[in-house]
Amino acid sequence: MLKKFLHWLLTLLFRVKIIGLDNYRQAGDRVLIVANHVSFLDPLLLGVFLPDDITFAINTQISERWWLKPFLRLSKVFPMDPTHPLSLKALIHHLQNDTKTVIFPEGRITVTGSMMKIYDGTGMVADKSGATILPIRIEGAEYSHFSKLKNIVRLRWLPAITIHIMPPTLIDTHGAFTGKARRKQSGHILTDIMTEMMFATSHYRQTLFAALLEARKIHGGKHTVAEDLERRPLSYDTLITRAIILGKLVKPLTAPGENVGVLLPNSTKTLCAILGLQLYGRVPAMLNYSIGSAGMASACATGQVNIVLSSRKFIEMAHLQHEAEALSQHVKLVYLEDLAAPLSMRDKVAALLQAKTADYWYKNQAQDADDAAVVLFTSGSEGAPKGVVLSHANIIANHQQIKARIDFNPTDVVLNFLPMFHSFGFTVGTLLPVLNGMTAFFYPSPLHFAVVPEMAYEVGATIMFGTNTFLAAYAKKAHPYDFFSLRYVVAGAEKLQESTRSMWLDKFGIRVLEGYGATETAPVTSVNTPMDYKAGSVGRLMPDMLYKLEPVPGIEHGGKLHVAGPNIMKGYLLPDNPGRLVPPCSLYGEGWYDTGDIVHVDEDGFIHIQGRSKRFAKISGEMVSLTAVEQLAAHAWPGAQHAAVSLPDAKKGEQVILLTTQTAATPKQLAEASPGVAAITLPKRIQVVDKIPVLPTGKTDYLTATQLADTLVNAEA
Repeated sequence: MLKKFLHWLLTLLFRVKIIGLDNYRQAGDRVLIVANHVSFLDPLLLGVFLPDDITFAINTQISERWWLKPFLRLSKVFPMDPTHPLSLKALIHHLQNDTKTVIFPEGRITVTGSMMKIYDGTGMVADKSGATILPIRIEGAEYSHFSKLKNIVRLRWLPAITIHIMPPTLIDTHGAFTGKARRKQSGHILTDIMTEMMFATSHYRQTLFAALLEARKIHGGKHTVAEDLERRPLSYDTLITRAIILGKLVKPLTAPGENVGVLLPNSTKTLCAILGLQLYGRVPAMLNYSIGSAGMASACATGQVNIVLSSRKFIEMAHLQHEAEALSQHVKLVYLEDLAAPLSMRDKVAALLQAKTADYWYKNQAQDADDAAVVLFTSGSEGAPKGVVLSHANIIANHQQIKARIDFNPTDVVLNFLPMFHSFGFTVGTLLPVLNGMTAFFYPSPLHFAVVPEMAYEVGATIMFGTNTFLAAYAKKAHPYDFFSLRYVVAGAEKLQESTRSMWLDKFGIRVLEGYGATETAPVTSVNTPMDYKAGSVGRLMPDMLYKLEPVPGIEHGGKLHVAGPNIMKGYLLPDNPGRLVPPCSLYGEGWYDTGDIVHVDEDGFIHIQGRSKRFAKISGEMVSLTAVEQLAAHAWPGAQHAAVSLPDAKKGEQVILLTTQTAATPKQLAEASPGVAAITLPKRIQVVDKIPVLPTGKTDYLTATQLADTLVNAEA
């Protein structure tokens, strides 16, 4: 009777929904139910809403608490002493009696809002007992006053709660491990099961504007989410209102589904413009203003962009008058100042009312999660840039993949200096914080090496994303206390040098987390995390991603990486066929993306980049990694910058040329600093230059570097 009453009461108060009861029935009799732990309500919810009599494996001390005892009578209790190793053995024997037992593998209620560490012991119990694993996610209870997230998230009295029951699975180490190795491996498998569960139950099948409305519902309309150098913080209500205003202003000038160019800096106005375009079904095409008018005109032609949004103030401050004039010969430039001029108070009030009621009327918008959300252009580090079309689901899926691996919460402040025309700056630096309750602070340029550390100090940044080039420059200029508030620094887009890693650790006590990705993967493919970290690697693949390694002649360990998953782009827009979407496809089929990178994946699933397939030189039939050559140079001369390129060689097919800023560098010095390294791996020539060509994103510009090397070699000849 008590169970029936509580079922009715909890359903009434928390609108409890159960999803996947069929999975529960399919699990069988010997079942270990593993659930995330977000509140004190969790045992009660599972005890009331799961069928049958289930057993709870609970810490002995917790099971003795007076207020919990009445509810524990609803189910059987298996007390466990975490300090006593025999407790796990007893639980294994208990499960072998064919029982359904619940355990919370984190061992504690989350204090971050994300999953805490998963104890290996739970995985070992499942492995040794042969029990079926039934993953369950409890969603929504973390926002109740029964959670431990006070002052971290916006708590409310009666949040809606959903219990997701996932398909049953098994942990089987196949007898390949024994002792501690078996325990570690089973725990590793369980962690992946829980991580995949968190992603699979996330709401990534929606549009970006729908995700924005959902974030407002969770965190509150007055919650601050964005700020820039004008120091006028935007709340969710203000952001949505301004997005509606801008969207309405651009709507009469464009057609649904049209690609609209965005030529604007990192700022809250740019964010409003992007969301406003997406609200009314227009697709922002982010233009890289650092490549000149010819490059932007080419991008507009590739993306069939006829109208470009910009700002007179930005054009003036960035000294882009000449580029804007030249670009206007190809497309129509529309300035935000001109659009906003006729706005009346009536228009603003109407937009405010629309923003307040957006949860109701936006549902009727004919937009799909698979519709194009943005057009970004590849960096062009090795050739002509291509247009990459990402869908709404691509971007939000990547957010949820990151969220399943790394904890972040509404108290975090993300300092974003990476340009929005770059996928790292757009998806991760801009939209990730805005759609997840964090505050994004926009700084217009990553090249202000002395100012960026000051901004991090001033705004109390807790998360920062950057490239090796930028992070190395900031570390040199920054005061040791400038980054005191940072929790995470994530490096991507290029190889993180050991000198940069050690400088951040020694000077600031911060462990830089290296990741890997591409515009085509929206962009994060893998990343090191505080719980899954291996120096020298780029981390493990994101949840729900598959990979295959294509064998490459001359490469013994590893191969060319192909990936598939929900974050893989809709397709390319190519310069030689403007406007036509070419879906991703590799030799492994449709939906697979060929990264072009040669990688090795170790036994723990960590990816180690060996270099671009295009960045290997074939010398006398042997494959030589140009990235490895750069690593040798970085080890020999850590204070300098280096770029290795290959040029044709009449005798050996190709030759390696090293460009370096190290004064008086010679091949002999490099050889002496690299004992035991095969002679074929050393560059044939070293050319000293004033600076290494780089792209605005901080990546090395290998196209220009190769041309420079060719000019220098021919000049010597």
